[in-house]
Amino acid sequence: MALPTRGDRPMLARWDPFREIEDAWSKMGSLLGDVVSGGAPEGRTFGTLTSMVTPVDVEETDDAFVVELDLPGVAREDVMIDLRDNELVVSGEIRERERTGKLRRQTRRVGRFEHRVTLPGEVDPDSVRATLRDGVLTLQCAKRQVSHPKRIEIEP
Repeated sequence: MALPTRGDRPMLARWDPFREIEDAWSKMGSLLGDVVSGGAPEGRTFGTLTSMVTPVDVEETDDAFVVELDLPGVAREDVMIDLRDNELVVSGEIRERERTGKLRRQTRRVGRFEHRVTLPGEVDPDSVRATLRDGVLTLQCAKRQVSHPKRIEIEP
């Protein structure tokens, strides 16, 4: 019986648990990106209406609701805002910019989008103001004035 010599054994690779975690994280991110984007591969535009997960803040003050929505790279003329009851619907289009080189990777969304934000109270539709600065859409929505009980005196 011959014993194996040092040259007969294959080189063993050192096990790196962090590499396995990174691989799993990368695969999960890719899978999630396919689900969110509807399965469109990287580097393709999204011609249909896409649902993006966008950071939104809704702040309530004494007299208004303040909604801040991140819309980086979106022009003011490409955004439409509708108010239906106490729901804000922000829709529009993120246009792909013209490129001079070959696009190797694209994770930023392009195409049509729509965001729905339900406000926690009634809003006066005539008092809604919107501004778009530095990629942040800010909506000031004044609360609808509710009638408070008032005692009425009988005149003599």
